[in-house]
Amino acid sequence: MGTSDQPDTVLQPDEIRSAVGLTDRVLEQLDRILLGRPALHRMVVAGILSRGHILLEGVPGVGKTALVKALGQLMNLGFNRVQFTPDLMPGDILGTHILQERGDGGREMTFQPGPVFTNILLADEINRASPKTQSALLEAMQERSVTLLGTTRMLPEPFFVLASQNPIELEGTYPLPEAQLDRFLFKLVVTDVPVDVLDNIISTRRRGEPPTPTWTMTAEELNRVFAVMDRVFLPKPVSRYISRLVAATHGTSAEATDDVRAYVAYGASPRAAIAMAEAARAHALLAARPAVGFGDVKVVAPAVLNHRIVLNYKARFDRVDAFRVVDGLLAEIDEAGLNLPKEFEIAEVSDA
Repeated sequence: MGTSDQPDTVLQPDEIRSAVGLTDRVLEQLDRILLGRPALHRMVVAGILSRGHILLEGVPGVGKTALVKALGQLMNLGFNRVQFTPDLMPGDILGTHILQERGDGGREMTFQPGPVFTNILLADEINRASPKTQSALLEAMQERSVTLLGTTRMLPEPFFVLASQNPIELEGTYPLPEAQLDRFLFKLVVTDVPVDVLDNIISTRRRGEPPTPTWTMTAEELNRVFAVMDRVFLPKPVSRYISRLVAATHGTSAEATDDVRAYVAYGASPRAAIAMAEAARAHALLAARPAVGFGDVKVVAPAVLNHRIVLNYKARFDRVDAFRVVDGLLAEIDEAGLNLPKEFEIAEVSDA
């Protein structure tokens, strides 16, 4: 690596082809196991390549848990599932110390790791746990470590939290605080599938049971993809565009839109810009490109920003959501920052 996080050398076609061949196989298997959600699967894989945590929001029965379980099978990674409930305690996730007898008859406190010591942690219905238990995941999600009784233990590499929450049941739930939401790379909304997909599911899946994967990725292959991902180039104009987009989520920004000034109480943090840069790199790699384009940023921006923008009460009254605010930013902020007349636009040129 050079003096920054940018790679020293441009990725070669053979390197990209090898990594994309593996990611394409993961996507192919996900599309075969869970029908009718190719766009969602692509975003989830982009999140994994970015080494980010993902929050899946949707009503019960739309396949959130099945998606995470399928991903764990495909990646050949350690997988634990925790059903979050109001009486779940931090020790139930992180682990705890218990008093055990030694061989010499003495006693000592020994640490019993909790389910967080894995590669993929499925936090099912995360908003049902108390704020105290939700907060127990903050260190694990940000620093990939757990500190108990003054001792810090590192989590396995890679480590991802894939959490689900139900947006319609409010009784007995505790909304995630902004600090926790900010630690999720993406919040992806899992919607209902169309009629044709429903027909296909009930015609081909007895009791709705998905098929098992016919191929799995090895740890060595996953590390090879991560190595290629680390070398995807982020051009300066694109990083500038990301920075301007995130800055414009604040009403005090010169580039803030009318919707931002009217409806946003708090804009996105610098962590959003970092997340958007990584996710855009992953999206470029999935498209077999060695460098990030403006189009990659536009695809990942709604998933990165929607849970990080805090709307005010006026937005609720006017039925304005974060996706409308982000769409407005993407439509009104020109990529190059040249303030071109509306009849001009910048187009990406392909060598193909």
